[in-house]
Amino acid sequence: MAYWTVVTIGALFATAMCVAARLRPGPWTIVAARTTGLVLAADAASYVVAEALDRTWSPRTSLPLALCNVAVPVAAVACWWRAPLLVELTYFWGLAGTVQGLVTPDLGARFPQLVFFQYVAGHLGVVTAALLLAVGIRIAPRRAAVPRVLALTGAYTAAVGAIDGFTGANYMFLRRPPGEWTVLRLLGPWPWYVASAAGVAWASFVLLDLPFWFARRRSAAVPDVCRPSLARRGRPREATIGGVSRHARRQS
Repeated sequence: MAYWTVVTIGALFATAMCVAARLRPGPWTIVAARTTGLVLAADAASYVVAEALDRTWSPRTSLPLALCNVAVPVAAVACWWRAPLLVELTYFWGLAGTVQGLVTPDLGARFPQLVFFQYVAGHLGVVTAALLLAVGIRIAPRRAAVPRVLALTGAYTAAVGAIDGFTGANYMFLRRPPGEWTVLRLLGPWPWYVASAAGVAWASFVLLDLPFWFARRRSAAVPDVCRPSLARRGRPREATIGGVSRHARRQS
């Protein structure tokens, strides 16, 4: 009950901040993004510090190699510098993968244990960063973002698989299924769920990119000579096309 209460409050806050950034843009959005990045950086660092103090660090369980774990520092850097590629990784990884970790948590700790807060803060923080950057601040995924992020995800998964084989670990559940019930159980037995997950990732990325695809298509259909008049009617160009908006660049 405590888990869902905290997640619900965090989700409502993230939604409100994203809507406010969309409707009332200004310098405060950059402050909000960087604050989110600092929270994510602190969350990532707290894992290392806690395991060092407890002397429980192990290469088989403590490396931040799960996609949800690596998404935390990626999202933190994206919030601070808002580089387009990092924003794309945060957006697709956060909304296609980290959301699943929130809905079906692989979490043994309970409130108010430290791991409980680390898990919730990391997962909610990544989702918040994804929505704030891509939707609120309007740093939309660029053309060919889906194949680009898929290629990087595949390369990263292969690297993690090699580390699993070398250390005997089970990062990203590549060697055996998780102990707790997760969506992976719906994708077939090991190792077939790895291939199924790749297909689900592709479909999820395409769906997540679809609103921006339509926006890019509409933008390409508008002649350049017409765009200033559109802006005068209250439809600024950065609100309908991908890339970093002029508003975001002025505030960086």
